[in-house]
Amino acid sequence: MNFDVLIIGGGVAGMQCALLLGSAKNKMFAKNKTVGIILHQRSSHLQNALFNNVLGLPKGKFGSDILSEGRQQLKNVYPHIFQIENEKVCKVEDDKAGFKVTTNKKEYTATNVVIALNYSKPFEIEGLDEYIEPHKRANPAKDRIQLRNNNHLIKKGLYTCGTIAGWRSQFAIAAGSGASVATDILTDWNDGNHTKIHDKIKNPM
Repeated sequence: MNFDVLIIGGGVAGMQCALLLGSAKNKMFAKNKTVGIILHQRSSHLQNALFNNVLGLPKGKFGSDILSEGRQQLKNVYPHIFQIENEKVCKVEDDKAGFKVTTNKKEYTATNVVIALNYSKPFEIEGLDEYIEPHKRANPAKDRIQLRNNNHLIKKGLYTCGTIAGWRSQFAIAAGSGASVATDILTDWNDGNHTKIHDKIKNPM
């Protein structure tokens, strides 16, 4: 299957990126765009998280609940976003369509690929090795990694967001990073016109 955007990673950054791209479905520049998210990768750090300091989340919110609720939210609100489960990405390589993404089960092609994984070792996706470097905002003793990028862009069509883009492991930062990549892609689809998507309450008649 060919995607206009294929997101690799179903944590905060990846799901926020997917949600924002999904919300553009009624815009002319986003019509007929296919977006997918590969949810199964290495365990998200959300699995062991407990949140008391995130705007909009109630005190005592478990990260594990956010993972499951986020997937359901994406499915309910934007069912046109393809959720790919139980597949592990093994390789990302250049292709005439943009990129070829190989999992342990299938092959996909995509014009744009977003890497939204966590920043832990080992990093075992073939084809991205040349971009790996030490994480610039993590404690050096933890030996975290990031993918070399310029404002989330690794190279044309290849993006990264969240902790593996070099950001700190903070919920709001990861979500904002994913949203930033989504708006960059939407801007590209919209012929370079800076684009953001906000739903609004309609004024009563």
